[in-house]
Amino acid sequence: MTVPPDGRPDATSVLLPGPWTHRDISANGVRLHAAEAGEGPLVLLLHGFPQFWWTWRSQLTALADAGFRAVAPDLRGYGASDKPPRGYDLPTLSADVAALVRALGERDAVVVGHDWGGLLGWTVAALQPRVVRRLVVVSMAHPRLLRAGLTDRRQRRALRYALGFQVPRLPERRLTRLDDDPVADLMQRWAGPEWSRTADFAAAVDRYRAAARIPQAAYGAMEYYRWAGRSQLRPDGLRYARRMAAPITAPTLQLHGALDPCVLPETARGSGRYVAGAYEWRELPDVGHFPQEEAADEVSKAIISQLR
Repeated sequence: MTVPPDGRPDATSVLLPGPWTHRDISANGVRLHAAEAGEGPLVLLLHGFPQFWWTWRSQLTALADAGFRAVAPDLRGYGASDKPPRGYDLPTLSADVAALVRALGERDAVVVGHDWGGLLGWTVAALQPRVVRRLVVVSMAHPRLLRAGLTDRRQRRALRYALGFQVPRLPERRLTRLDDDPVADLMQRWAGPEWSRTADFAAAVDRYRAAARIPQAAYGAMEYYRWAGRSQLRPDGLRYARRMAAPITAPTLQLHGALDPCVLPETARGSGRYVAGAYEWRELPDVGHFPQEEAADEVSKAIISQLR
């Protein structure tokens, strides 16, 4: 790993070795880094905050072993991908995903998304339906349902942390300072009690803490939240909300931790009303906001079952 003079890791720090290959892919005017494993039908794994591609390490190998081509990109602004000054709105990010599928030589893909990747999965399935063969959403309500959920006092309190991300520059400083640890604080608060007591959890926190300190990565991560917050009453945000009323035709599996304190199960549970295709809701007991890491084998099996 290369460490610049200021002590912050650079983008090469996320090129972690394993039974996968790393590659850069040009899509929608940006360069996206991805980890890839296996051959067969394409499965695209989209991460959330505060993570990067590595959150799908278990699913990359499980999907490859099951006969699929699994690709886990760093989203725009994260990890080893480009970190441009703009383009962190969900319509632009969905265009990134559609272009990524084409750049990988495919017409469509199974899209699996967690947290922000889940919002992105819902968005691609609604705005770019031909790109999504099947959809798996982990720990995220449909965007229109999440917006409506803000009228609920418990859900509003659960998302209160995002208010602090709306101010300029200060959140980035917190994420990159050595004497502050918002990544560990959020993960400790969101994870289920069983995983949060393991060595695997401690290792994950270290990985995500370091990735947040890559130059410009904190800015990119915060811009996702700033667009989501500031667009609520702007024409672009209202236009996005209207477009997301389009019924999703791809068969959809929704996985959600029963103990998720970030996106409450009762907020996410009604997302099926926006799915016109086959739909299944599956709640995972004793699991918090990070099912793909907390219950890795169970999530991998559920995804593979959905694909078959």
